[in-house]
Amino acid sequence: MASDASDLLSDVLNTQTESLATLFGAMVPAAGTPEAESAMQWSQIAARMHTIWTEYQVEQLEKVKDRPPHYADPVKWIATAEAVFRQLPLADPKVQQNLWEEGIALVNSVLGQYGLGPQGSAKAGGEPELPRRDRRFADPEWRNQPFFALLHQLYLLLSDNIKGMASAVEGLEPARKAQLEFATSAIVDALSPANFPLTNPVVLGKATETRGESLVRGLQNMLDDMRKGQLTHSRPGAFVLGENIAVTPGKVVFETPLFQLIQYTPTTDKVLKTPLVIFPPWINRFYILDLNAKKSFVRWAVEQGLTVFMVSWKSADASMADLVWDDYINAQIEAIDVVRDRLKVPSVNTIGYCVAGTTLAATLAVLARKGEADKVASATFFTAQVDFEEAGDLKHFVDDQQIETVGKLSPEGYLDGRYLAATFNALRGNDLIWNYVEKNYLKGEDHPAFDLLHWNGDVTNLPARWHRDYLRDLYRDNRMVVPDSLQACNVPIDLRRIATPVYIQAGREDHIAPPQSVWKLTHHLSGPWTFLLAGSGHIAGVVNPPSSGKYQYWINEGSPETLEDFVAGANEHPGSWWPHWGQWVEALDPTRVPARGKRRPGGRGDRVIEDAPGRYVAQR
Repeated sequence: MASDASDLLSDVLNTQTESLATLFGAMVPAAGTPEAESAMQWSQIAARMHTIWTEYQVEQLEKVKDRPPHYADPVKWIATAEAVFRQLPLADPKVQQNLWEEGIALVNSVLGQYGLGPQGSAKAGGEPELPRRDRRFADPEWRNQPFFALLHQLYLLLSDNIKGMASAVEGLEPARKAQLEFATSAIVDALSPANFPLTNPVVLGKATETRGESLVRGLQNMLDDMRKGQLTHSRPGAFVLGENIAVTPGKVVFETPLFQLIQYTPTTDKVLKTPLVIFPPWINRFYILDLNAKKSFVRWAVEQGLTVFMVSWKSADASMADLVWDDYINAQIEAIDVVRDRLKVPSVNTIGYCVAGTTLAATLAVLARKGEADKVASATFFTAQVDFEEAGDLKHFVDDQQIETVGKLSPEGYLDGRYLAATFNALRGNDLIWNYVEKNYLKGEDHPAFDLLHWNGDVTNLPARWHRDYLRDLYRDNRMVVPDSLQACNVPIDLRRIATPVYIQAGREDHIAPPQSVWKLTHHLSGPWTFLLAGSGHIAGVVNPPSSGKYQYWINEGSPETLEDFVAGANEHPGSWWPHWGQWVEALDPTRVPARGKRRPGGRGDRVIEDAPGRYVAQR
């Protein structure tokens, strides 16, 4: 469904353009009217938009031979929507009768708020009190005119009913039913009247206010995104690596064809003896943990006296087509060994974020099987899963058809990161797709300069073979929690062998790694573990510096067996959870040593490769 989500966006965007042309045709007054000057303005706007669109079409025709096999096909999406709705009881006479009766009642109720209809009695002053509310229609323009009030209220009525029908369908396997519910919701959300210029009063008002310039800007924004094959969330050019993002000082001290290893410069005279090695997910850029000075987990950790190393993964290209999970596990072990040898220490603390946390668990199991578990003093997991039975909305993208699609989208052996970005955007379509369609395409607004959104759009490519194996073996078949079912580095994986002290962080609102799924890691460890539930989700739940004063976290000092037990007996603490983790990791070994020699990368006699953040993070 990753490609389907991309297709849907592309199809709707094409429809937007055609609708805009229709809109201008309707808005140009007839010749000879007093509005001749205005007519000329709108005619010029229409001509400019027609020229822009024509030039884009000509440009795309020249590239048609290079289009990927999933290129948007409106007929395909009509078929997709038809297949979804065919599973709903829309043809049932009782369902139709109920919808008709609810619709009539809603029409009478809404029109009555404006003094229209058989029961009309408009209230004096104030906004109409409409029965249904949704933040997509929060602007007063949706209530100022009866037509738009009725339009969005009927849409919300139909939306609730159709989604309810999907939830009530019986006779499907749980996975298939969840896919049906997800697909139904995605299609219904895409058809919102807020997503089309002729049915959005805010867009029409903006067009009138700017004399059509907003629609010209919106069309240009849309075509720019269609050219690059990716929806833009943040102002292009607003952020530059090493200048205003990923700016914590450090040096690249080691590299392989798969990763660079960054060591950050200490800011304290003494540092904890045991260094910290961070493994970020290779499906994103590492600098989510180093966005800026105020938000940077890296900078904060350095300030606490930790010697911090960061792995910067290389975005996949054709040379990485044969990489598999073993290669990433070996890379983690290699990074651990490089740090141990560089600083002459017996062990390191580690952090694995998301998919890199899943891999870190496999790494610990491999080391334990090989009798080398003492190389890792502790392991911290940021929103990471090992048991994928309740893995959240991403489970909708891992059936056989979707896994086969990954191969079709990867003719050169790597998956273009834009497909994965489209998948994650589709998980929160209203927030990450349609919200920006309305703002930037229909209303022509400028993109904000937002570092987190810039990072979100800074995609990385994935080795296709590894990605297919990961989806099949972990998400679909859930083999990681079956002892010895999977193998890596020539040994079977058994998570029960992990006796390393473990710290597990989960986000309460995380939809990518749901807390109930993250919790399950506690069931597969033989050593001590600490579980912490943080406020917010997959990103904000992790990137929550103490200085922000936001959110909260929960700790349970007892021995809960389930997440429900944990929550029931947990104590809430305001603010960031970082200090709690810092105390935990320091308690394991509080020994401090002078921050000199190779503790200061690039110092006298220390050969380094380049300044942080390095080359790999900038490669697309």
